[in-house]
Amino acid sequence: MLAALRDAGVAPEAVGRVVHATTLATNAVLERRGERVAYVTTRGFRSTIPLGRYARVEEDRYDLRFDPPPPPVAAQDCFEVPERIGPRGEVLLPLDEDAVREVAAEIARRGITSVAVCLLHAYADGAHERRVAEILARELPGASIVTSSQVWPEIREYERATTTIMSAYVGPVLGRYLRALRERLAAIGVRAPVYVMESGGGVMSAELAARRAVATIESGPAAGVLAAAATGRPDVISFDMGGTTAKTCVIRNGRPEITREFHVGGKGSFGGRRAGTGVPIKTPAIDLAEVGAGGGSIAWLDAAGTLRVGPRSAGSEPGPACYGLGGDQPTVTDANLVLGYLAPGALAGGTLRLHPELAEKAIDRHLAGPLGVGRAEAAHAVHEIVTASMASAVHVVTVQRGIDPRGFALVAFGGAGPMHAAGVAARFGIGTVVIPAHCGVASAAGLLSGALSTDRVLTRLGAPDPEAVFARLAEDACRDLGVTPGDPGVTVTRTATVRFTGQSHDLPVAWTPDRDELAARFEAEYERVYGIRQTGPIEIVTYHARVTLPPPEAGEAGEAGAAVPAAGSPAPAPGARRAYFPERGGYTAVPVLSRAHLTAAGAPGPLIIEEAGSTIVVPPGWHAARTPGDAVTIRTAP
Repeated sequence: MLAALRDAGVAPEAVGRVVHATTLATNAVLERRGERVAYVTTRGFRSTIPLGRYARVEEDRYDLRFDPPPPPVAAQDCFEVPERIGPRGEVLLPLDEDAVREVAAEIARRGITSVAVCLLHAYADGAHERRVAEILARELPGASIVTSSQVWPEIREYERATTTIMSAYVGPVLGRYLRALRERLAAIGVRAPVYVMESGGGVMSAELAARRAVATIESGPAAGVLAAAATGRPDVISFDMGGTTAKTCVIRNGRPEITREFHVGGKGSFGGRRAGTGVPIKTPAIDLAEVGAGGGSIAWLDAAGTLRVGPRSAGSEPGPACYGLGGDQPTVTDANLVLGYLAPGALAGGTLRLHPELAEKAIDRHLAGPLGVGRAEAAHAVHEIVTASMASAVHVVTVQRGIDPRGFALVAFGGAGPMHAAGVAARFGIGTVVIPAHCGVASAAGLLSGALSTDRVLTRLGAPDPEAVFARLAEDACRDLGVTPGDPGVTVTRTATVRFTGQSHDLPVAWTPDRDELAARFEAEYERVYGIRQTGPIEIVTYHARVTLPPPEAGEAGEAGAAVPAAGSPAPAPGARRAYFPERGGYTAVPVLSRAHLTAAGAPGPLIIEEAGSTIVVPPGWHAARTPGDAVTIRTAP
């Protein structure tokens, strides 16, 4: 940060706000580096978590020795206390406070300092949970105590429990990290407030993020989607390819698709988000598909001699073989260098020199030689396989959900995304690809467009006054943000989850107090999701209020996306180099331009456009042009 401020000529004390997206919580879950958690629940239900749920994925469908993933809390760390509240909030069995003290003593004996409390039907009345938390806090000084009625009081016992447990699991880790971050910022003279991106694409204060840590588990990928949404086009597919993974998301009418539940730590492709394959989290999140395919993904041969790419990655150290840092396995970056798409010295603005001879050696030794093919053929196969892998993520968020991707533009960013974007688009008949300005740091730019926001939810079956429920939720959410519902710029979005009477699953619809209109909206959504037109009595299950406040000094969005200072170094003069395109019979001389030298009239492919954070590959049959907003638009040639 100091280097960036120095290069921009900005004093640390002039910084007005710091917005941060982090994969800390995600990594803590995936690497199982969170806090050890004690789970306290209603007597008779301590086995809910160890039993869990699981849906096998392709990789282990026929494995007779299959071991399911471990539960988020070990069975011996699950405790129960006598109490019972009914689904309407009625007390069926008073809380046994002496039993709570006995549980606290056992938790202390085991040295556990983070506790998740999830009692049966606590969404209807959280009084017992609050009392359990009070006793535990008194008996376990310094421990972190989290209750389901505090985190996400929504119906469905298992999902409510796992969401609470994961909040207790990552909360202390995130809290320590954010405290250290603020201290380090203060040490260099930055005393601006710190905000954290949440999974749904909004930002919250660091203090609120520490309390609602579970809402940051998908913080990292969310910012890039906001950058894609800021291009000014209503219907786009975001495509973010970095060093380890590639992520895609559908944006319709300028709004990213949001899911109410996602899974973390699961098996299989697409980030383990498939229902049943990981730990379910009940909190709004941008609906992404993620694959283990990036610039650092390793190309390898399986036992049958078949070429595969990923999900293993060389990371940044030792990194691809061409980095010259000790890595000797061929990666996607090595393949792109051999193909001529990357130039030596062109990575990271020229700060990292690439060594073509090391990339060639790795591909010859591990791929071309064993396969009995030429070096270029092997490298191009790696490029095509990883492009197909990323296309499968686009397929998940579009075709599998009944969405025709041909009506969308593909917005590509990240360090490696623009090299593969045209290939991904061509597989779906997408005719337009948009590369935003400063695409290598688009996710950082997207942070600046995130609105200050928070969510509150509550299940109230048969609530006599829905407006009163929404008013309470909005008041609580505004309190979290330090605003009031009537403040300028404050927006309250109200959603109800509705179901047909007698069914168990519900769907979210925009709220209206008109019961007939609410039923019509639900029936239309039901038909859109399930393809069936059905009518009948409905009931409201859960109330959801989202409070948002626009970011300070939010500028106008254009095709460039969020504003980023221009690089100070002049654009290099146009040149040319040999690059591999099978449509042209192999290697051919290709013009190499900077974005600054590309005009509105544009140029046909094959063409390579280089800039500090990324390289854009325009294949034959495509045409690239520069927009007034400094984006590069690639279209199929007429």
